[in-house]
Amino acid sequence: MKGLIQRVSKASVTVDNEIMGAIDTGILLLLGVEKDDDEQTAEKLLKKVLSYRIFSDEQGKMNLNLEQVNGGLLVVSQFTLVADTKKGTRPGFSKGATPEQGEALYDYFVTKAKEQHSVVATGSFGADMKVELLNDGPVTFLLEV
Repeated sequence: MKGLIQRVSKASVTVDNEIMGAIDTGILLLLGVEKDDDEQTAEKLLKKVLSYRIFSDEQGKMNLNLEQVNGGLLVVSQFTLVADTKKGTRPGFSKGATPEQGEALYDYFVTKAKEQHSVVATGSFGADMKVELLNDGPVTFLLEV
């Protein structure tokens, strides 16, 4: 499972010209599910996302996590994140989960996130989404578990 996190001042995801989810200060998480992932993998990644210290403290150091800044979490599924790009000029998706497995783990991740964090918004799994964000920093990290 891979998660690309971006520290944002605001972010939103739109499907068919309708905003599905939006946050102000927080983390935009692009979530990629691989075929060997399971619920334990999802829980490990969620713990890392929620505790990852990417927000500035009073001295300007990245020492604060999402909860400490009362930030929102916007979770957007993105199967292209798990693409194999090592060879050639066309991505391969053999590492990716099936759509059914991907959706089940995405839903599990979101359910657990809502249990553990107060502000969680989402996109729509499998939909053609438009993601808008104001990256703060820019600060972007790829998390893998």
